[in-house]
Amino acid sequence: MKLFKKILKIIGVIVLLLFIGLYILFYIATAPKSDKKVLKEFQELGVTPTITKEKFKTFEYRKVAIVKDTTLPTIVFVHGTIGSVLDFKRYMTDSLLLRKANMIIYDRIGYNYKDKNNVQESIAFEVEMLEHIAQELDSSKTILAGYSYGGPIALASKKPYKKVILFAPAVYSKVEPMPWALNFYKWKLTRWMVPPIWRQASKEKMTHREDLKNFEQTWGENPNQVVSIHGNADGIVPFDNSTYLERKLPKERFELVTIPEAGHGFIWSNFTELKNELLKQLN
Repeated sequence: MKLFKKILKIIGVIVLLLFIGLYILFYIATAPKSDKKVLKEFQELGVTPTITKEKFKTFEYRKVAIVKDTTLPTIVFVHGTIGSVLDFKRYMTDSLLLRKANMIIYDRIGYNYKDKNNVQESIAFEVEMLEHIAQELDSSKTILAGYSYGGPIALASKKPYKKVILFAPAVYSKVEPMPWALNFYKWKLTRWMVPPIWRQASKEKMTHREDLKNFEQTWGENPNQVVSIHGNADGIVPFDNSTYLERKLPKERFELVTIPEAGHGFIWSNFTELKNELLKQLN
């Protein structure tokens, strides 16, 4: 019996150490990166971007830009929840795309490196910030490209642009899933376990469904050509979001591109397919 208890204690200690180790790795891997690390990751892919600190209202945020030819269109990427300026680094460093467009991405409030601000939990705020960033660009040459939560932000802007491209956009409240893992943030006893950046993501996720109701009946008012690219095996932002847009937007201004068997992480796993779609939209 004593030997059995000893073995159980040893197993318990090993499991605890493994859990702590995995938690630390997860914490580090998902935490926002410093400017130095962001620059290094881009340079490893052969491109040196311009990284600046910008102001919007009382907030400071990070913007990463690759502008080589001002006569070309500019794609402004809007990341999702959780997300960062590194989400589209492969696209922003791709030689074929760089021949066709300049590219900009920014950290939304609450997702910046060592950000002391909370997420704003407001699509209206995010749209205002996006329009502030895009105001310095020629709108006739500007493409808004929103991924996941960034989708409704790009779509909610009523200003005219060259095009709006959506990647798995979370635009329909009725099919918005609420993952069980959110309970770790909801429960006060376990909230301390949730890394800071995931607390911000949880806040945003918990209010997204209700916030969408303020916008989803007006998606058809967007004046731009809208392209929604979506994987039909997406379990995080269901494909029904894009078919909802297909019903809401005029046929002459909407195109749905289906990526077969692709999940929500398709901006990474299906890079070549999505890059080719972007190239197609730039032609």
